[in-house]
Amino acid sequence: MIAAVADEDVVDYLVHHEPTIDRDEVRRHMTVVVLTATRLILAHTDEHDPDDLLPEPYTSTSTEAIALSAVRSVVVNRMVANPASFNGTALPAPAEAVVTIGWGGLNRIDLEPAGCADPQCEADHGYTGVLASDDFSLRVSAMADGQAAVDELLAFAETLSARTHG
Repeated sequence: MIAAVADEDVVDYLVHHEPTIDRDEVRRHMTVVVLTATRLILAHTDEHDPDDLLPEPYTSTSTEAIALSAVRSVVVNRMVANPASFNGTALPAPAEAVVTIGWGGLNRIDLEPAGCADPQCEADHGYTGVLASDDFSLRVSAMADGQAAVDELLAFAETLSARTHG
């Protein structure tokens, strides 16, 4: 990660640990997101069991650096429990948050058959769909990760949004 940041100052960062359970083993997946003045840097580290190439347990780490000028979207989705309890003054703390960052490196298309409002219609209306850029997505929940982790994700997203509004 130090090599990816190079000599730039870190503006903000986020560390997320996501354990996965595979049979009787717990494996760790770490994601580190770093914001510098000019770049967004993503690092992922995974644990692996020994295999044919490496006879000892090992980790693999990948980093990706994206120019902030290339970031096209920062999507923030907040989930709030019991919205009916909102009294109009203080917003309840989000129970979960998902931040999706798109820069055009990976696009996804979701297609479904198009239709019309006529329930008797049997015509072929083709397809309708959505093309979405979701190069990176991170979900954090208060129940699994703690409320502080949700707040940190939202604060990071706010900082990133402020620096990419071009």
